[in-house]
Amino acid sequence: MGRDNRHAHQRIPAVAVLPQGLEEAGAQELIDLGAKAVRPLRRAAAFEADMACLYRLHLQCRLPFRLLRELSRFPCDGRDSLYHGVQDSVDWERWLHPSMSFRVDATGSAQGLNHSHYSALQVKNAIVDRQRELWGERSSIDLEEPDLHLHLHLGRGEAVLSLDGCGGSLHRRGYRAAMGAAPLKENLAAGLIRLTGWDGTTPLVDPLCGSGTLLIEAASLARGQSPGLERTFSLEGWADFDAELWRDELERARRRSQPQQPSAPILGWEQDADIAEQARSNVAAAGLEESITINTGDFRDLSLPAGPGMVVCNPPYGVRIGAEDELETLYGDLAQVVKREASGWEFWLLSGNPAVTGALRMKASRRIPISNGGIDCRWLHYQVR
Repeated sequence: MGRDNRHAHQRIPAVAVLPQGLEEAGAQELIDLGAKAVRPLRRAAAFEADMACLYRLHLQCRLPFRLLRELSRFPCDGRDSLYHGVQDSVDWERWLHPSMSFRVDATGSAQGLNHSHYSALQVKNAIVDRQRELWGERSSIDLEEPDLHLHLHLGRGEAVLSLDGCGGSLHRRGYRAAMGAAPLKENLAAGLIRLTGWDGTTPLVDPLCGSGTLLIEAASLARGQSPGLERTFSLEGWADFDAELWRDELERARRRSQPQQPSAPILGWEQDADIAEQARSNVAAAGLEESITINTGDFRDLSLPAGPGMVVCNPPYGVRIGAEDELETLYGDLAQVVKREASGWEFWLLSGNPAVTGALRMKASRRIPISNGGIDCRWLHYQVR
């Protein structure tokens, strides 16, 4: 479609869905990329953006799971007002032809609408009934790759109907076919690195790197790689998609990705040879072989490059993997290695089990609450003396 300048600069209300604990960092990322009226919420941030900025956020944001563009908002006090509001508040003749598939997800609640599946069904029924009126036929539902992905949120007497332009969760970058036993989601890893303030100018080491996600997200951040460049987005099928504007933002994202390497080494250690090989495969798939070195070996034998630098790690918590007595030994040994090798360095550790973290016998200078897959964690910061 050609460019429609009348709408290119209109500010569109939207919401970024974020990991719990990264709301402030996610809000700052939105601001950095040009979003306006940004407000951190619980597990989300509300914002406004013109279409160019909305495209930019899809291509360049690291922290959100999803970006939801508001399509309509209407009063909703129950099932009937939801049904009629969906039919009347959107021009379905423009947005959803019967040849297109769709899906609906729902969150929140209203009177008589306490189950998300039922609320989503009401939206679906309202849409297909309107389609039958218009065309005598209806769209099919596709839960995997819908042409139009709708999201309903109910609350405070209102319904908000939004478009999800992502085409699957943004945390899936595409490089991680191979995963360890309890992988850290990519957007959470990116947020943890952002919270450390690491900028690529000092060495970064993960002594328990698993599938390498923290290191890959760090190197990608240091090189300015846009995580959305290789993705296919469902927003490309929106009724008002502006192909020229999208090409401009793709080009901007490509220019931002720096071919040069971070100036300091990025190193990982993994004892399990198979998992270390998985990590190397992930590094290669992310195009970062020249930036990251994965060593097969026990962290107890590591020697660090000249510092100062930063150690980051996400050791087992004992919730999904690892027996607690073994973990206390592991954490104690980790503290010994850090104190021996990383004097003057910073040390960041994601803790999901305060009992075993105590085995470090180190005092954290910061404790940032983070939810990792539903586990209540703390991103702990230590200054190593």
